[in-house]
Amino acid sequence: MKSEKCILARLSFIPAVIVLVIGITLPARAESFHNAPQSVARQENPYTGQRNAETGHELYERRCAGCHGQDAQGAGNVPSLASGPTQAAKPGEIFWFITRGDVTNGMPSWASLPEQQRWQIVAYLKSSQNPNGSPLVASSGMETTGDGKLDAPAPTPPFTDFRFEKPGTFRKITLQDLPAPFATKPVGNGPRIVPRPENVWPQAPEGFKVELYTTGLDNPRLIRTAPNGDFFVAESRPGRIMIFRGITSDDKPEITSIFASGLDRPFGIAFYPQGPHPRWVYVGDTNAVLRFPYRNGDLRARGPAQHLADLPSGRGHWTRDVRFSPNGKKMFVAVGSGSNVDDPDTHPAEKDRANILEFNPDGSEMRIYAYGIRNPVGLAINPQTGQLWCSVNERDMLGDNLVPDYITHVQAGGFYGWPWWYMGGHQDPRLAGKHPELRDKVITPDVILQPHNASLEMTFYEGKQFPHEYYGDIFASEHGSWNRSIRAGYEVIRVPLHHTGHASGEYEDFLTGFVLPDGNVWGRPVGVTVAHDGSLLVTDDGSGSIWRVVYAGK
Repeated sequence: MKSEKCILARLSFIPAVIVLVIGITLPARAESFHNAPQSVARQENPYTGQRNAETGHELYERRCAGCHGQDAQGAGNVPSLASGPTQAAKPGEIFWFITRGDVTNGMPSWASLPEQQRWQIVAYLKSSQNPNGSPLVASSGMETTGDGKLDAPAPTPPFTDFRFEKPGTFRKITLQDLPAPFATKPVGNGPRIVPRPENVWPQAPEGFKVELYTTGLDNPRLIRTAPNGDFFVAESRPGRIMIFRGITSDDKPEITSIFASGLDRPFGIAFYPQGPHPRWVYVGDTNAVLRFPYRNGDLRARGPAQHLADLPSGRGHWTRDVRFSPNGKKMFVAVGSGSNVDDPDTHPAEKDRANILEFNPDGSEMRIYAYGIRNPVGLAINPQTGQLWCSVNERDMLGDNLVPDYITHVQAGGFYGWPWWYMGGHQDPRLAGKHPELRDKVITPDVILQPHNASLEMTFYEGKQFPHEYYGDIFASEHGSWNRSIRAGYEVIRVPLHHTGHASGEYEDFLTGFVLPDGNVWGRPVGVTVAHDGSLLVTDDGSGSIWRVVYAGK
């Protein structure tokens, strides 16, 4: 291990989730930060002031930004640290946690690091000079752009990486392709986000054209098309829902408006009742389902939010997508886990998490619809079958090619393995011997994706602009890996359903080019939606843009 790597980096070699120094492994602060003893809360930082904070900033830039971004807003399953338990923690508690670690969640002890440097990290974390008030995070234990990586041999099919992603390439991964756990060393290799070079553009299959619909957005995430054709976009970090209306002759929005603000990391957006005349816009905040009164054409919510239901929240995966059953009688809400592989038997914070929850539309009568789904980020209803589908971020730190992310239809009462099992009854070695009675209940997903792709939003294509063969297919965004020695993902994929409503397990690289040849990243797809004219819109929180894909062929 090279000494210049992040002081928290080597946690990525522990066979557990790579976590934030002071982030995703931390529960909401109740009595103390991560159960730190009261005595450490009284301990003051002996290395305060601007110079020490600047030194801490340099440490972060040089050693930690690879996994967690230049602005410390996180990557992959790492949430933003600009707010939450870390910001509320005392300097002594943070120092204590860096020193002590939490091996169960992949955070080793850094007692061997010079004490001054540990305190300088705390100084940077607590400094008002921190960009956006963002805290320091854990980082990779490996370099992210070294020649030895980018010049590495091609991966063995069906596994791939960004160097070989190309529009029109079809792939299929099966259970027989999965390696043994720890066949390769777990790594942390988060993206270094850079500005998009002027001569670089997303790449689509022949016959398609990509246009820049709008840019300059702040953390655009989920995007949904309203019944009247407006595009609703969740800007999660600033806590608001935006509306973009129309497409001008130069392919830009005609009108932009803030529909609602003051939210807590909003993500899911749904219109209710379904059909041409909704009366409400539902929003999945990170800790609640809200709804705003709405009529077609409203550019601002016509009333305050109504709180319908509390949701499990705290550390870990924070996105909460919302969808309704075809008959409108049930509301589905996706809630990701609070950790990588914490055992819910011994971790009460995982209660009702890693599940898809079901409610009545008024938020009453909550029940677990399906469980063992580590992070079901994107939800969609298959228009042909009426089934609920989801895209899932699976667990980390078992090697480059475990555990694959996936897209699947969701069976009521279905068990998808997390955290004890995965993919057809493979047991996670970190929880060996637990729940053998569940082994035969693990459902194999419909489409197995590249491991660590970070599959986020998905939609079924019901437009008429693309060739007929695309009708009914799935388009899904792959935000991009952080837990892989060479990046994978950073693309939009297509899952062909062959007009049957059912997947055969294959998928196609559709929109690529978000990673530069040197391994730096300029774009990260998140949301996908179909416009009324049949074009496909894709949000990109790496460049703060929305891209529009149109079919220009015959």
